[in-house]
Amino acid sequence: MSKNIDTESPDIQLDVGQMFDIDVDMKVPGFSEPNEYVPNIDQAYRFDKNTTLAILAGFSHNRRVMIQGYHGSGKSTHIEQVAARLNWPCVRVNLDSHISRIDLLGKDAIALKDGKQITEFREGILPWALQSPTALVFDEYDAGRPDVMFVIQRVLEVEGKLTLLDQNKVISPHPSFRLFSTANTVGLGDTSGLYHGTQQINQGQMDRWHIVSTLNYLDPELELKVVLAKVPAMDNKKGIEEAKNMISIANLSRQGFANGDISTLMSPRTVISWAENNQIFQDLNKSFEITFLNKCDETERVIIAEYYQRCFNAEMEGSVAEDLVEE
Repeated sequence: MSKNIDTESPDIQLDVGQMFDIDVDMKVPGFSEPNEYVPNIDQAYRFDKNTTLAILAGFSHNRRVMIQGYHGSGKSTHIEQVAARLNWPCVRVNLDSHISRIDLLGKDAIALKDGKQITEFREGILPWALQSPTALVFDEYDAGRPDVMFVIQRVLEVEGKLTLLDQNKVISPHPSFRLFSTANTVGLGDTSGLYHGTQQINQGQMDRWHIVSTLNYLDPELELKVVLAKVPAMDNKKGIEEAKNMISIANLSRQGFANGDISTLMSPRTVISWAENNQIFQDLNKSFEITFLNKCDETERVIIAEYYQRCFNAEMEGSVAEDLVEE
């Protein structure tokens, strides 16, 4: 990985309404040419207006933006797809338990120079991104280790400089460096039991995030457009009807989860997987079972089978849920 992606700053102004298909009169800076770190554009992606405006504020005005919401709602992808349309280099880092301070900051490594082995410092992802016009996205922000989180805390300030103690070096952020994060919770811990491994975030650190936007699941009509765009084979009368029923089951599962009736819900990602699996197996029952039902608690499968019956007006034949109903 090279030290800098490039030294350029945004050089064009882009129309937000036209670029993101949302009703707003606004222009944002962007790059005229992409490079290897710019994500690919997903033409099927549908933008949520409020979340898009929050992310664009981050890019335009150097705000630190956190996107919070349920799994599968497209938080990370939303940031990537905004960056893709701005031609803004974007790098994602998943803050799982294996990410350490060394991974972020860098370490000494053995290298060959003039035929001799020498020890030199290799910068980690944070100083590398900080010195370039890069949007750095920390995924699963509420699952990061405490020692790692305190490394990040300093650069959350807009003018936040990063001190590399081992190198006696202070790094100033590039004017076009941007910082985003995604989280399932909002730093207060998880009370639902849905997101094991998440933890409370130091409130002094949460206070440094300028914008926190919640990305909820899509409106059914918009979710339908996404499913049909991802699975074009369903874009016919029969397929559209099936997709609508799939989304209806997903919404019932989300309501059931909110009411405490079930402990697993169907995200838009699950609906798309179900549609894709149905193209493989050509069997709605079977594809639903292997995509979602088998992930659920056995005691809750009767409820989920009832959702299926209500939406498709048909029993789930030959499934685990049917066996439970018979019992």
